[in-house]
Amino acid sequence: MSTFLFFAVLGFGLQMRNALEQRKRIQFLAHFLNNYRIESLMQTLTDGYLRAMGEGDADRRQAVWNMLAQTEQVLIEQVQGLVADMKPANPADCRASTLPVGLPMAVHWLPGAAFDVRKVLKVHAQGIGDVIANVPGLSQRDRAFRLCAELLLMQHSCHWFCKSKMVASARMVARHQTRYAQLLTAVSPQTRQAYGRLMGTGPAGN
Repeated sequence: MSTFLFFAVLGFGLQMRNALEQRKRIQFLAHFLNNYRIESLMQTLTDGYLRAMGEGDADRRQAVWNMLAQTEQVLIEQVQGLVADMKPANPADCRASTLPVGLPMAVHWLPGAAFDVRKVLKVHAQGIGDVIANVPGLSQRDRAFRLCAELLLMQHSCHWFCKSKMVASARMVARHQTRYAQLLTAVSPQTRQAYGRLMGTGPAGN
């Protein structure tokens, strides 16, 4: 077997192994997420916030905020339910690499460069809950902006777990025109610090 053919076969095998691992993580997370409406609730909130902030009439604007408050409560209950449901899962199924790109068996060869998606989602649940309760005492506009950031960072973590950091960041730009570093800046300091300890992110999100 020629050297070129050897490396071609090796590269194909590694690519297939990586795709298999990603498929397993996608199926694992989907198994839990399918029991909830988290993504649709996120969309309802982000659309509602834009509507509220664009409403010129004060009474109508407040009515929209009141309606969104109910959706927020349903959302945090669902996120907390997801965290609780995933708690007894097999730890081996919950790990993914913190490396920027997806590499086959990375969590086995580099166990120190891995994260547990359950722990990350717990951080997101805490951050989302604090903003919904308005622990920082933000204005309605600033609170809505921060909650959107907290939600999008959670979405980024799910995509990172399923694929890789690079893919998750590219999706965030494509779908929301938002860079990963912007999300880290926009979430609460508590979320940023706890998240950084688990994911190994620096102050610039690298």
